[in-house]
Amino acid sequence: MIDDERARGFRAFPAGPRTPGKFAKTWWGNAWIAAMEDTALDLAQLKKGRKYAYAGNVGPITVTPGKIFATVQDGDDYSEYQTVVLLSQLTGIEWSRFLDRVAAKAGHIATLLDGEMPRDLVEAADDAGISLLPGIGDLDPECDCPGWGHPCEHAAALSYQASWLLDADPFVLLLLRGLDREQLLEGLRGTSQDTLSGDPAATAYAAPVAALPEIATPATRKPLALTPLLAPHPSDVDPAALGLLAADAASRARDLLNGAQLSSMDPWTDAVRFAAAHPDCPVDRLASASGREDLPVAVQAWEQGGEAGLSTWDEAWSPPKAVLGRARTAVAEAIVDGVLDGSEEIKYWRNRCTIADRMQIRYGTDGRWYPYVRASDNWRPQGTPHADPVSVLIDLARG
Repeated sequence: MIDDERARGFRAFPAGPRTPGKFAKTWWGNAWIAAMEDTALDLAQLKKGRKYAYAGNVGPITVTPGKIFATVQDGDDYSEYQTVVLLSQLTGIEWSRFLDRVAAKAGHIATLLDGEMPRDLVEAADDAGISLLPGIGDLDPECDCPGWGHPCEHAAALSYQASWLLDADPFVLLLLRGLDREQLLEGLRGTSQDTLSGDPAATAYAAPVAALPEIATPATRKPLALTPLLAPHPSDVDPAALGLLAADAASRARDLLNGAQLSSMDPWTDAVRFAAAHPDCPVDRLASASGREDLPVAVQAWEQGGEAGLSTWDEAWSPPKAVLGRARTAVAEAIVDGVLDGSEEIKYWRNRCTIADRMQIRYGTDGRWYPYVRASDNWRPQGTPHADPVSVLIDLARG
């Protein structure tokens, strides 16, 4: 007997071409089609059914537990036939096990309500012996046409269009299996009563929306005084260092709340960032932990240009030839115009331009030129980066 209260009606799909590719758009819609096609005895009937589906030969579709049916018009003699596709319903015990699987993960019901069928939910149901999606032989087509096909072209057309219904709403499949949307949600509420506590949803939604707090101001990055909180504390814990770490974590959290995009860093880059953000931190300990004694110079590079400044100091790379060509031309014109001294040797190598082995500019990944000066046997960052290489060289020349 059909439960009319749970029946769902759908308007007929209009005739017309659909998006090229697979007949259905979703993986579960295509699983439905596979269950029908894999048991077909006559591929010619499938071809006709696909043609009828595209042509809009299927009338309004009605879905009830265990049954999907519609009137389908024949494409040859325009006769109309009553066509049904049957799918067995789940038992009460199977539904109980299924509801347990849905309730075990809060995101499942939200995903279903968003029109998606979670793969892991289907897999979990399969592991519990519950088949949501039809398999080979699960779809039973019936039609009052004189044909003997299994399925006939009319049942194939209905099955193909059913996949479009499943694409739009996976609850159609659950209804075919015997449970409509409201019954499913009610069942979930009953399943979760023993494990969840709190206010009813109606009460929560009826409560007035609280005002959002003011956007936090930028953190001062001042270390926290945590020593009293750690007394007594293990001898291997440095309260001052822990205070710096807490202050840094709070500052980065504040930046995130203010909308900043924080990049993922390797330990070395993060050590440089930390040392630059906290001038009072023990740089020697950070240098030892990072395994690089040149941390103080790296901090200068960070202060000059952040991650781009650090990478420009730490490694050489080859920019596009057009970039270097424009830089060479700009420097040559500046020498001709007397803006730069042309008596000193200029060398170009990869992203670096060196003047008389005493000053240097380096092209960074952020599109700016970074100034450097020779200090003993090493190059040290000095000055402000700029997109114009000549401006950086003029600043360096002025000291």
